[in-house]
Amino acid sequence: MSASTTATTRHDWTLAEVKALFQQPFNDLLFQAQTVHRAHFDPNRVQVSTLLSIKTGACPEDCKYCPQSGHYNTGLEKQKLMEVQKVLEEAARAKAIGSTRFCMGAAWKHPSTKDMPYVLEMVKGVKAMGLETCMTLGKLDQDQTQALAQAGLDYYNHNLDTSPEFYGSIITTRTYSERLQTLAYVRDAGMKICSGGILGMGESLDDRAGLLIQLANLPEHPESVPINMLVKVAGTPLADEEDVDPFDFIRMLAVARLLMPKSHVRLSAGREQMNEQMQALAFMAGANSIFYGEKLLTTANPQADKDMQLFARLGIKPEAREEHADEVHQAAIEQALVEQRSSELFYNAASA
Repeated sequence: MSASTTATTRHDWTLAEVKALFQQPFNDLLFQAQTVHRAHFDPNRVQVSTLLSIKTGACPEDCKYCPQSGHYNTGLEKQKLMEVQKVLEEAARAKAIGSTRFCMGAAWKHPSTKDMPYVLEMVKGVKAMGLETCMTLGKLDQDQTQALAQAGLDYYNHNLDTSPEFYGSIITTRTYSERLQTLAYVRDAGMKICSGGILGMGESLDDRAGLLIQLANLPEHPESVPINMLVKVAGTPLADEEDVDPFDFIRMLAVARLLMPKSHVRLSAGREQMNEQMQALAFMAGANSIFYGEKLLTTANPQADKDMQLFARLGIKPEAREEHADEVHQAAIEQALVEQRSSELFYNAASA
């Protein structure tokens, strides 16, 4: 299948077609992905987000990969919902070091009625700073989705995680159809979707293809597609899974780029385990979004200054928000990143 045929936006991909993309020679696949990427994006710009855990641990979901699940003993310190002002202070710091999007994640099955007013104030406050806003709060009902949209939420992250066929082996406390329903509510409310999945949970090639098919065959492609590599945490059921082959991971990014040519494909969780050469290949394959900070919710992520050093070596610059382009000065961003001090509250990205 040529790059020219995959540059068009489609919503009718079949398993046979997608598996054929995965099974191409590696160089051919990367060439196609890079060609499609250049047709829609500046190949030397990467969107940069910061992720903050606003409520940590004690989640009632049983996701086998997640250290925040209350079903497993991982030694994670549980924290209640952060105060609104503290969240806004961290958002201001994120903007100062060059983030254009601030993502807030809470370890909930769904937001409670008592917590929603505080969540909405966080969205309004971050939005007022000129940052794009993103949240991941679990399952939403229609009223909650409308309230978030009215507060100014730009993106909602709700990952599908894997294929429908493999999903039940990973999660039993929420159905696949419920995840799709939340995404439909988000889209109907006028917000943008951030949705992707995880590699390394014991899934097959069919499952990896099946995940991408679910995303690409939505009525509208997600604007952001995070591709995560499992971060194995002691105490979770997946702690002893085999490592993902690096070339298989790059193939996943490349096929995601081909299926969703206009989406930002995010190199997400697992970057701490990737060397610079693998990350460079990821950008070549069409990844053009990262989280930076020091943690990805509860797992380690490369420090921001290391990211900027790699960007400088590759000739990559952070992507600025178009409507705030005059406010974002590259030299100031790079200097701020180099001078950044460690913060316990920053989390490097990948799940939005």
